[in-house]
This record gives sequence, structure tokens and C-alpha cells, in this order.
Amino acid sequence: MLGFFHDFLKNIKKIFLGRNLLWHFLAIVLTYVLAMSGFDWFFFQATRNPFLQSVFWPAVPMGALIPLFGILVFFAVSTLKKNTKFIATSLALGQAALFGLLTSDFYKFFTGRPGPPDIMGNAVISDTSHIFRFGFLRGGIFFGWPSSHTTVAFAMAVTLFILYRNNKLVRYASIIYALYIGISVSVTIHWFSDFAAGIIFGTMIGTVVGKSFRERLMVR
Repeated sequence: MLGFFHDFLKNIKKIFLGRNLLWHFLAIVLTYVLAMSGFDWFFFQATRNPFLQSVFWPAVPMGALIPLFGILVFFAVSTLKKNTKFIATSLALGQAALFGLLTSDFYKFFTGRPGPPDIMGNAVISDTSHIFRFGFLRGGIFFGWPSSHTTVAFAMAVTLFILYRNNKLVRYASIIYALYIGISVSVTIHWFSDFAAGIIFGTMIGTVVGKSFRERLMVR
């Protein structure tokens, strides 16, 4: 059985070193373009209405609870059934979710970006989409750039996509889930660029973790 710490340090190095640094750079540049061009503010104004809030708000708690409790339940059921592939899958998902959370929190620690104002659709006074409070813990690690919901969702989805690349149902369902989570937070608690950067970080993390676990599974 593959352990949760399979290639743990090796995968961390891959995420933050080497060619994958280009993905970090892309996420930063894209965020700058979206924020400074005014697109973040335009998207914010275009999507704040009660209907969209009611449709997408459930994804906010869902995106926080599924990576934790969903994976634990999946692991427990897989262990009871002694399904080694599903156990390995749950552990891979756990590692991907953890790396997604740690990566997004790492950037939030230093960027301190405030979230969109007035998320329930009332009057908005001024554009705050370009504000970043660089430093140490100036904005906490629970809100800000990039979106943890999106990063974790895409890290998990891409991990599944790679592990089950011959299963269309799993592949499509995982990507649809990640998109729902990401789009939902982009019209509720995050700026669009938070969502866009989360896709990049999450996809990169999921690729690293997915390939790591898949190679081991194929060897066994």
C-alpha cells in the first residue's frame, strides 16, 4: 500500500523548484494583468446578484469540507473493503489537498490580499481589486490570493485525472467538480484572479502528485 508520505519531500521540491517555478511565475503575472487591467473589478460587478449567490454559495462550505471529510470517508471505506487501489487513491488525494492548502497559504501569508467587498450584492463604493498588503500575515491565511478552494479542488481533480486517465467518468466528474468550486468562489468570496491562479497552482500540484502515485501503482 502506498503511504500518505510517498515521495513527500520529493514532491514538495518538484512543486517549488525547477521548471515548475515557471507556473508560479505565470500565476503571478496573470494575477497582475487581471487585477491591474480592471478585469477583476469588471467581473466582480458583473457577477454580484442574488441569483448567482444562491446558486454558487453552497460550494464555499463544500470546497472546505469535501477535501477533509470526503477523503477520510473514502479512505475508511476503502480500508474496510481492503481495496488497495482506492486506498492509494485516497492517500494521493490527501497529499494533493495538503500541498494545495500549504501552497495557497504560503502565498497568502506574504500577499495579504483583501477579498471582494460586499459579497451579498449591495452597493459598492470603490474598486479594491488591485490592493495587496505585502508583508507578514497582514491579511491572514484564510482569505486572499490565491483561492485555497480552487487550488485544492484542482489539485485533487488533476490527481484523479492522472490516476484514472482511462476512466472518462472519473476524469470528467473530477474536472466538473473543480470548476464548480472554483467558479463559485470567484463570484462569492474571491476575485477572478484568485480563481485563475488557483487553477494554475492546483493543476501543477495535481500533476506532480498524480504522476508520483501513478508511477508507483504501475510498478506494483
